[in-house]
Amino acid sequence: MPFQPFLELPDTHPALTHSPMIRGLGHTFSYIAESGPIGLTPSGAFKRVFVQWAAEAFDWPGHRPEDLYAVNKVLNEWDFLPLAEIHDIMLALKIGRHFKGEFRLTPFGKTFVGHPGRLFALVAPFYLFRVDHDRHSRLKEERLFGNWDIFLNVINVEAEGGMSGEHLRKVLYGPPEPGLHYDPVAGNLRLQVLRPLCWLGLLQVVGEDRVLHDNTYAKTPLWHAALRLDTDGARRPVVKH
Repeated sequence: MPFQPFLELPDTHPALTHSPMIRGLGHTFSYIAESGPIGLTPSGAFKRVFVQWAAEAFDWPGHRPEDLYAVNKVLNEWDFLPLAEIHDIMLALKIGRHFKGEFRLTPFGKTFVGHPGRLFALVAPFYLFRVDHDRHSRLKEERLFGNWDIFLNVINVEAEGGMSGEHLRKVLYGPPEPGLHYDPVAGNLRLQVLRPLCWLGLLQVVGEDRVLHDNTYAKTPLWHAALRLDTDGARRPVVKH
């Protein structure tokens, strides 16, 4: 039986507001409703005018305008990687399509407008389980040993009171070799597991997102609302002082 940990959520569930991806999709839907189809470059990317608008509207943790413009004078789609992911997801799930130099919602995609619960049910399992999360990496490393059943159930226990990426690396794979300047396992763990969970809104970075493996991660209310896992009974209670 395929691993399916997601529960159905009503569109009005407040935990859905914790998902940057669902918020970004919702803003994209609103833009198209108000301004019409999104213009595309000759290569098929979103034009800069929409990318700049999205950077402001999405308010994506770690990818806010001040973060993006700190390294780019102008923003193209690939400079705002979460937007590029959303673009790919909408095409793959046939929520939208390219037509005569524009991006438009399909009739199927329009059925999700105003329905964030249904949208999450469609996007979440596809994004976690079917997307190759290191396909944009410049460093092609070996894929992590393990699967989402293992990753989610371990994080379910270890992140109950917050955890670092370094701690998760040790729990799953043991400590890194002494003297390493760069730990590829920790880097892949962040890229292939922790970042997708944050972008989907199941985890969040505590404090500043330093884009490193030593960030501290905590579950959001969406984790508890949307997931049913084998280790639910093994979670340790959080002691508050």
